Amino acid sequence: MPITNQQVAERTFLQPLYADAYFPDRVLDKGTAILLRLCERIEAEKPSDLTALYTLTWAATEEFNLLEAEFEAAGSEIETVAREEIAEDFWFIASAYGFADADAEELIATRDW
Repeated sequence: MPITNQQVAERTFLQPLYADAYFPDRVLDKGTAILLRLCERIEAEKPSDLTALYTLTWAATEEFNLLEAEFEAAGSEIETVAREEIAEDFWFIASAYGFADADAEELIATRDW
């Protein structure tokens, strides 16, 4: 399903992490795919309030939790810089879909990283 939100379609998720060799591109590509699937779900399900949005972002956060093992296997990890970038992309997504009042920490409340 192609993304219809223009702001989101023009965004390169996790961009600063791709510039750092510490983060393997193949694992970042999986993180980017998680964020794009989140956008697709938001467009398909059209959450009506923050509770519904958080349900979607928590599911995506759980996918990032599973991705942590792949970062570690590649000699990397979701550390401070990566955590901040991932959180920023979650907040960008919420804002782009009309949820600028979303709590950045609540968006990723189920994180293990």
